[in-house]
Amino acid sequence: MPESLQEAITRQRQILKGWLSSSLAILAEGCREVWPERDGLEARLAEGMAELPYCKYLYVLDADARQITANLSRKGSMPDQFGRDRGQRPYLAEALAGAHFSLSDAYLSRNARRPSLTAVQRILAGDGHLLGFLGADFDLRELPATQALYRQPEHWRQLKGDPAIRAGLFHQARADSLMDQRIDAVLDLMNELMTVHGVFHGKLHFSSSRATLWLINDPYRYRMHGIDELSDPGLCMAYPHCPYPDQAVLPAERIRDILHTFKALRFMDETLYLRSGSINIFNGIIGLTFSCDGSHYMPWDEFLDKNIGFWLGTSGSH
Repeated sequence: MPESLQEAITRQRQILKGWLSSSLAILAEGCREVWPERDGLEARLAEGMAELPYCKYLYVLDADARQITANLSRKGSMPDQFGRDRGQRPYLAEALAGAHFSLSDAYLSRNARRPSLTAVQRILAGDGHLLGFLGADFDLRELPATQALYRQPEHWRQLKGDPAIRAGLFHQARADSLMDQRIDAVLDLMNELMTVHGVFHGKLHFSSSRATLWLINDPYRYRMHGIDELSDPGLCMAYPHCPYPDQAVLPAERIRDILHTFKALRFMDETLYLRSGSINIFNGIIGLTFSCDGSHYMPWDEFLDKNIGFWLGTSGSH
């Protein structure tokens, strides 16, 4: 079962914790040996930069979280950071509460405004009392790529839209768009483009009479077509034939059923109606945005299992 986004982030954090905790513990021990002499601490931090190849900054704080060294980076020392009070920074909360080692949640760095992490290791005297803290900052883009590509779970998701649109829902009515007037031709051509001409993701904007298409042979750029092109069979001549991919989750023969259901949802009610619908053949997810500005993303088979009464709230799914 695909893991949730939070599970993927948590797993990556655990990998980083395992990688960093022992290295920072050794470095903190080196700092303890020269405490509190600034030159000695900064010399040890300079050595630490070689031991932590992906680290952006290293620094030492006293027990009150005030910085007693410069920031050490790969480009050298940053003495302007000496004396900085970091006590209110969120990444120090766990360490100040007693954690021997902590790794912050990701945050945007104050200066570069880039996603970052901070690891903090307590520095203890021989008798166990707190001397201070060793801080290590990391830029997420510079960390090694240990994580697997996140795969989004393929279950029904419902997202609320603009509350102003929802509030005015019953003061509006569907107006026939140009696509509504030519909808059968548009849907037939969309079916042809997706099953024969390599469109793996297509989105129909019924209210604004346009479509956006992503092709297997050129996935990094989308094409956009207006109603005149979408209702002209000659459009298929602009896209070469492409075998329907074996990796597709959505069976080719069910695309027409989905498109016909889009039509039914478009005309199901004068107040509540479909504004746009999308199909992705590789993850099998159907995207829907309604006049209330609410959006739904659901597996294709679950989508086809729902009748019009379900969407209008007048019946169950069958």
